[in-house]
Amino acid sequence: MHQRNWRKSSFSSSSENCVEVRTMDGMVEVRESDDGDIVIRTTPAGFARFLRGAKAGEFDHHAH
Repeated sequence: MHQRNWRKSSFSSSSENCVEVRTMDGMVEVRESDDGDIVIRTTPAGFARFLRGAKAGEFDHHAH
């Protein structure tokens, strides 16, 4: 997969440990920058639902 299209959050520091996102063939792809071989693909609607859940704290219990 070509890396030039990957984007990371502007909130990420300059370190390489971040989540990167891109669109490819109508799908949204997500990966960790330090393990770029593993890519999760989902629909734009599925990604939007995930982002809403993350912003609402739906996954916070996994951080503990």
